[in-house]
Amino acid sequence: MSGNWWSMGLRNSAQEALRSRLAKDPYYRFQSVEELQLAARLGVAIDVNQASVDDWLRLPGLSIHQARSLSTLTQSGVQFHCLEDIAAALSLPVQRLRPLEPVLQFCYYDPESLCAIQPANPNTASLEALIRVPAIDLFLARAILQHRQRYGPYRNLADFQQRLALPPGLVAELMHYLRF
Repeated sequence: MSGNWWSMGLRNSAQEALRSRLAKDPYYRFQSVEELQLAARLGVAIDVNQASVDDWLRLPGLSIHQARSLSTLTQSGVQFHCLEDIAAALSLPVQRLRPLEPVLQFCYYDPESLCAIQPANPNTASLEALIRVPAIDLFLARAILQHRQRYGPYRNLADFQQRLALPPGLVAELMHYLRF
């Protein structure tokens, strides 16, 4: 009986330590499958169809190349419906990814829904596509295109803000709609 109590104490201690790490670093990279399972019990989940490179890198055993590949696929509109889809995209056996499953969420996003955010890449989007982004009017869309043609692609959101001299409030509105 005392052995059970002791192991429960260790489990609670590990849970608290992980909870503390997660609170300090939302992109904490899980060190083991056990830690990943514990994180899942704490409510950590990664939406595979919205995951960034940083989200994918949290998973033990995934390389930067694999994380970039998955993120690029979802940004281009590919949706993952199950673990087998991710395995196929990475050319890996599904058994290799099975330990990651507790934190993976497969959410469906209807691209035709009025509620769905349709991100635009300001480095490739047409004038029409930019105008469809909330908070971008015709004047700003033209400025984005002119700046892109004259000075080249935008590196990231900070570069975008600086080059167009956009106010922080507008950038806060746009950041959910732009992907670089």
